[in-house]
Amino acid sequence: MTGKTKTAIITGAGQGIGLEIARQLAVQGVQILLNDLDENLAQNAIQSIQNQTNTQCIAFAGDSGNIVFIQQMIDKAVSHFGSLDIVIANAGITLFGDFLTYTPEAFARVMQVNLAGTFFLAQASANQMIKQGRGGTLLFTSSVTGHQAHKNLAAYSMSKAALEMLAKNLVVELSEHKITINTVAPGATLTERTLHDLDYEKTWSKITPLGKPATVADIAQAVLFLVSDHAKHITGQTLIVDGGWTSVSPSPY
Repeated sequence: MTGKTKTAIITGAGQGIGLEIARQLAVQGVQILLNDLDENLAQNAIQSIQNQTNTQCIAFAGDSGNIVFIQQMIDKAVSHFGSLDIVIANAGITLFGDFLTYTPEAFARVMQVNLAGTFFLAQASANQMIKQGRGGTLLFTSSVTGHQAHKNLAAYSMSKAALEMLAKNLVVELSEHKITINTVAPGATLTERTLHDLDYEKTWSKITPLGKPATVADIAQAVLFLVSDHAKHITGQTLIVDGGWTSVSPSPY
């Protein structure tokens, strides 16, 4: 990062990819409002970051799919730090299920968190950035499942493909305000959640051309580039970080 101190909101950042993004941004001096649905995860994440950096960071626990909470989160970031420069809509939910028996309740929850949460966070953030008058950057977390079919993930993959189209469409809406919008699409990644599956790393190492799944640092580095001043002329794009998997796309099944 270059220039003045920046402020970022990162949703779904209590662990995994979101936490590593927050940590690496904090190392570079970015002030962080870290959101997670789980208050304990959010507080522990902030503590771990502050043990490594001197950057100001605050936790703000709550449901990033809730429209009222989204505005509260932005208001908190602005009142505490004075501005809002970077917003990373990382929160998402994966509810596996066979298409023929997938429930309306599961579908609604996936769409509320993954799509509505991201859409209205982007909307509220963009309005704040326009008010400030100096632009900003939005970053959405998509997935390789938005590019390639994956068993039992029809609703989830639909939501992730939609996020990429949202980023592209917002170029038309927000470029005049000097706001960039990009998306990162992780492939198989070693996180606290995936490591519960003892076969996950072995399976994805076999079918990933580079021979291993990504680490959270691999994804975070891509995000850091897209939200940095080095990428200020990049907008409406999706960066896939998957070790080459979408080029060949063998199924883990």
